[in-house]
Amino acid sequence: MDWVSIKSSAVTYLKKYRYVLLVLLAGIFLMALPEGKKDDSVPPATESAAQPGLQESLAEILSQIAGAGKVQVLLTQSAGEQTVYQTDEDIAAGENTSDIRRQTVLVTGSSREEAGLVKQVNPPVYRGAIVLCQGADSAAIRLSIVEAVANATGLTTDKITVLKMK
Repeated sequence: MDWVSIKSSAVTYLKKYRYVLLVLLAGIFLMALPEGKKDDSVPPATESAAQPGLQESLAEILSQIAGAGKVQVLLTQSAGEQTVYQTDEDIAAGENTSDIRRQTVLVTGSSREEAGLVKQVNPPVYRGAIVLCQGADSAAIRLSIVEAVANATGLTTDKITVLKMK
């Protein structure tokens, strides 16, 4: 075979299968693109149990629901309570650069101790709740407990599980 015949057969194949080749090249191009950034609202490595005092006080309150009986509560947190401090920002702009300097505002107490000025305190973020109670075989009691835990913790009802205690 000579180069002329190879070239003419290649041209006929390209004309015949040009749309298939275009789709194939577009697929290869799309596979080569980087994936978008995934948004995970809760990092799994930071999961921890909630404060024991809150669990105990919630269990005590839930046990007061008529028919609930003895109650135990387990809350898991994705992030604990976070304190945000007030900061001052100084911006120095030059010809081609700009520097931002952030400094925490400090206040001096009566004992001459310096502490950061608290801007806000973010409450803990709860991940889920498990409630064990003696009266969990009644649907009305389960519903009351789920609503109470949802209102106390801010969890959605699908993240609260109520089980019968043995």
